[in-house]
Amino acid sequence: MTTSLSHKPYRVGRSRTGLGLFATKPIKKGTKIIRYFGPLLDSKKKDEDAIENKYLFELTNRWTIDGSIRENVARYINHACRPNAESDVKPRKRKVFIRAIKDIEPGDEINYDYGTDYFKAYLKPIGCKCDACEKKRKKQRAEARAERVRLKEKAERKAKREAEKLAEKRSKERKAKAKKAAKANGKVANGNALNGKALNGKHLNGHSLTAAAGKRVAPSKRAAARVLQA
Repeated sequence: MTTSLSHKPYRVGRSRTGLGLFATKPIKKGTKIIRYFGPLLDSKKKDEDAIENKYLFELTNRWTIDGSIRENVARYINHACRPNAESDVKPRKRKVFIRAIKDIEPGDEINYDYGTDYFKAYLKPIGCKCDACEKKRKKQRAEARAERVRLKEKAERKAKREAEKLAEKRSKERKAKAKKAAKANGKVANGNALNGKALNGKHLNGHSLTAAAGKRVAPSKRAAARVLQA
């Protein structure tokens, strides 16, 4: 839905939250853009005080504007936490104007701050959808994603370090086990012993080599008989 008001510097058009009011011409800061109007409700009258809708604009403790009528085009102006306009309330005249607080370019959506009470009652429960809040949520989502990536990389680095430590520990255990097995088999790296046999010439299979070298061996009986016959 788009309503063109050629003689006015604004139009009703589709917005992120439904319908909104958009500038069709440059609007200078300080310009009164549009009047917010409707029937005046007297809080002292119970039937009027009981009226509830999203377009009520409180002027004083007694008087409230019911801006729900279709002729009130200003009712299409949406809330913004960082607006480009504001409500200019004239309590004595019982009038409200929407005034630009910064230069507004053609195509920009016109918005103003609805106030704390309205925000808490209607916007906070569903989440404010103004540009400022959308950008804030987008930034928060990006930061949350970055934090998840950071934590994941941190966990991966920790797991890698632990795996390296475990591999080093197992390597040392294997080396110690191999060394222990070598000692159990009588194998010493410096070459002093081999399978229980001394390499220094002192012992061989339990027999003394010095005895064999320093004593004559008795001849066999057959050799002794040949000596006697001769």
